[in-house]
Amino acid sequence: MTKIRLATVWLGGCSGCHMSFLDLDEWLFDLASQVDLVYSPLANIKTYPEGVDVALVEGAIANQDHLNMIYQVRDRTKFIISFGDCAITGNVTAMRNVLGASESADSVLNRAYLDVDVQPQIPQGELVPALLNQVMPVHQVVPVDCYLPGCPPNADRIRAVLEPLLQGKQPHLTGPELIRFG
Repeated sequence: MTKIRLATVWLGGCSGCHMSFLDLDEWLFDLASQVDLVYSPLANIKTYPEGVDVALVEGAIANQDHLNMIYQVRDRTKFIISFGDCAITGNVTAMRNVLGASESADSVLNRAYLDVDVQPQIPQGELVPALLNQVMPVHQVVPVDCYLPGCPPNADRIRAVLEPLLQGKQPHLTGPELIRFG
């Protein structure tokens, strides 16, 4: 049996989706026997590999590093799942969009590092990746194959998406228990 090459990616979000992934508990053993985890913040893998079958992408695209990563993920992955509300809508990560940064991210940096900091100073060099002017959900940047809502999605929802993929089928989420946001 050929194992599915699975990746999980963490962009602009809180890691709650990955914590819910770990809530799969004992089913993680079943999953581990059917997949090769080829990239994840849960593992010490530095480079996103070629030939990924399925990627769970948590978080929105908020900076240049995220933008570069999502293009790489789309280029190297057959099936991308927007994993959680930040990946689907921008959610909390996109709250900075209301600061009027559509022309420049400077207003966000000024608010975060100058206006409300006790020692005002904007980080210099490569301490903070270059912010994009607007935070975007994944599908605004690259095509997405499946949406897995929730903040974070619970383990039952995650399993409802992964089990059909392990059987070579398309996941189909229906009903409020599987498609509710928040």
